[in-house]
Amino acid sequence: MNAPTTDVRSLVSAEEWQLRVDLAACYRLVALYGWSDLVFTHISARIPGPEHHFLINPYGLLFDEVTASSLVKVDMDCNKLLDSPWPVNPAGFVIHSCIHAAREDVQCVLHTHSRAGVAVSAQKCGVLPISQQSTFVLASLAYHDYEGVALRDDEKPRLVADMGMANHLMLRNHGLLTVGPTVADAFMTMYNFENACRIQIDAQAGGGELVHFDPRILDGIMQVAKAVTTGKGAGALAWPALLRRLDRERPGYDQ
Repeated sequence: MNAPTTDVRSLVSAEEWQLRVDLAACYRLVALYGWSDLVFTHISARIPGPEHHFLINPYGLLFDEVTASSLVKVDMDCNKLLDSPWPVNPAGFVIHSCIHAAREDVQCVLHTHSRAGVAVSAQKCGVLPISQQSTFVLASLAYHDYEGVALRDDEKPRLVADMGMANHLMLRNHGLLTVGPTVADAFMTMYNFENACRIQIDAQAGGGELVHFDPRILDGIMQVAKAVTTGKGAGALAWPALLRRLDRERPGYDQ
């Protein structure tokens, strides 16, 4: 892998650099936990400010090769805004751009094609109420029917309408998508979404009758989540530990 030809850190604000470090860490963690799809799928992050600028992966790098410097800065149409030796994939930004445009509360959009996620997305029942993990998913879950590879702009309004203000989106026959006010929050939301899907596939493989929990458990589940994370939220609570793991096992993301 070639190194970037310019000192990106010297060209961007301290706030953007920290976002680059967090986003590069997120790519590395997605690879570490086995959710990546070679060089395909994307994680995007909105750079703070009025310009609607974003960071996205260099097209062609494996997720565990992404670094803070190699992330590509683009506008809403996926045009490069900072010189980079890496290509970008405008088609891959179709889903991300419409969500960023519709959801001012969202900094990060994370999309995966994981094996368990795609498997559950192909099930008519969707996510089943069978695990503690699924309680947090079902409290804020939306579905979008498959329309083929997401290349067409005319799909955007339908996807946005289907998602609404949910934090989890199941793309039918396609995969999983999460959003968050920070990169850490989007990652932790996906961590739970992915685990809910893996548990469901494993439970179904057992062949026995599945026990569904009482739907009333979902009432007030967000307050429960806040309580179990001591009011910090899962992202803020777990992110420092996840970065320490990367520093031990997959260093270099912050370069």
